[in-house]
Amino acid sequence: MRILLTGATGQVGWELARSLQPLGEVVACDRRRADLSDPAALAALVESIAPRVVVNAAAYTAVDRAEQEPELATTINGDAPGALAAAARRLGSLFVHYSTDYVFDGSGSVPRGEDAAVSPINAYGRSKLAGEQAIAQAGGDWLVLRTSWVYASRGSNFVRTMLRLGAERESLRVVADQVGAPTSARLIADATAQIVRQAFEERAQGRFDSGVLHLCASGETSWHGFAQAIFDGWRELAGKDSLKLRELLPIPSAEYPTPAARPLSSRLDCARVRERFGIHLPDWREGLRLVLEEIAEPK
Repeated sequence: MRILLTGATGQVGWELARSLQPLGEVVACDRRRADLSDPAALAALVESIAPRVVVNAAAYTAVDRAEQEPELATTINGDAPGALAAAARRLGSLFVHYSTDYVFDGSGSVPRGEDAAVSPINAYGRSKLAGEQAIAQAGGDWLVLRTSWVYASRGSNFVRTMLRLGAERESLRVVADQVGAPTSARLIADATAQIVRQAFEERAQGRFDSGVLHLCASGETSWHGFAQAIFDGWRELAGKDSLKLRELLPIPSAEYPTPAARPLSSRLDCARVRERFGIHLPDWREGLRLVLEEIAEPK
């Protein structure tokens, strides 16, 4: 099986390049070869590689900057996935794409299922919703995996930012009224490999259904709770004196204004992906422990 992977140097893409290897030949493309800011060029790329699966891990992820660049965000997160999905349909290939909890408005406290009403409150969320809609319109066999609060041992993310700030400062203030499930890129990639494998079995048996699935770690916490777990875990690995930080203060979102509004609740109900594909979604603390161990390993 030949698999085309876009966004190969990103957090999720890097992990996918590893997790998809047992399934067949992975053609991993970075932005130089698969530039999603130029959707018109993507069909030729897909046709030249002729994959049986296209996994799109490329995205515009700068949430605040998207408020100033909504057109670019929509091109990369909306138009380009639609173009990839259409090219995959013409080849009869499976298309897999990633979306976000930011397609919801974050109201309430009950985890949302895949069929809940969408209502993004920022440009990034609107661009990701545009991608979901373009993929559905393109048709063919496709899966959109919505996830939340993604982090990894590499790249720019909350875990690495907290470790840097914790080594530099004695006091930090972190938002405590936004709640979600921190989800490691490794978990997303490993689950994707299992989903792709079983999706091919479904297709062979004539029972595959395209659609949106929620995929994130189990449990929930706030950004403040996540930060506290990061610092506690790091001190266990690297020693109690490994951080300069002495004070971690919880604050409301109103005291940390950002250009893009954030959902207060990022809770996603992942029952459908667990039941359909038998995916094990461990508690978010387990994924954090593995990532911290990876960061702490001597390079």
